[in-house]
Amino acid sequence: MSATLAERPAADTGNFRMLHTMIRVLDLDKSIDFYTRHLGMNLLRRTDYEGGRFTLAFVGYGEEKDNTVIELTHNWDQKEPYSIGSGFGHLAIGVPDIYGACAKMEAEGVKIPRPPGPMKHGGSVIAFIEDPDGYKVELIEKK
Repeated sequence: MSATLAERPAADTGNFRMLHTMIRVLDLDKSIDFYTRHLGMNLLRRTDYEGGRFTLAFVGYGEEKDNTVIELTHNWDQKEPYSIGSGFGHLAIGVPDIYGACAKMEAEGVKIPRPPGPMKHGGSVIAFIEDPDGYKVELIEKK
């Protein structure tokens, strides 16, 4: 008789950690500007791959050795916007003053499809913004 899933020993995941999330972007400079200027991330590294005709840029709030970051992938020959699809949901960022942050971003032309306010079923104050490629970023107020 074989062991059930719950009875099987788990892999040794003690040293596992999330490294990054990758999204494909049409205009790399516009995306770097969005994530650094509007969301306060730092450009950690940017590498061109001539042979593959793509660039990878990593943005985040701290060094990759200690933090999860976002990998922005720019394929040089891509001319049309990417289809986001129905599987991807959103990225989430904690912010201390969601109303102030959204007001500043809105004044700069950032799309805010869901303005800041309490969740319908109680709890957190949230908002949804869109990056230049239409990826949703949820802002969650964390005081």
